[in-house]
Amino acid sequence: MEIDPQAVKPTLTRLKRANGQLQAVIRMIEEGRSCEDVITQIAAVSTAIDRAGLAIIAQSMHECIRQDPDGESLDAKKLEKMFLSLR
Repeated sequence: MEIDPQAVKPTLTRLKRANGQLQAVIRMIEEGRSCEDVITQIAAVSTAIDRAGLAIIAQSMHECIRQDPDGESLDAKKLEKMFLSLR
């Protein structure tokens, strides 16, 4: 299934923000900032990316159900694999 950019616009915004945060982490490391500050920011980036992934999966599931209300075409193993890949 293709991703509809309009349907995941908030997620795309979140990923762009995470990209900015990641660039800030790189700068922090290059400037020799404290380990605690760097780790805090890395955790924030990681959380933002994880949430974006879950949002995309949720949107995909929503679209699958909209297109196939009986769920006959849903591939449970594929969905499980997507969820587990975010761990």
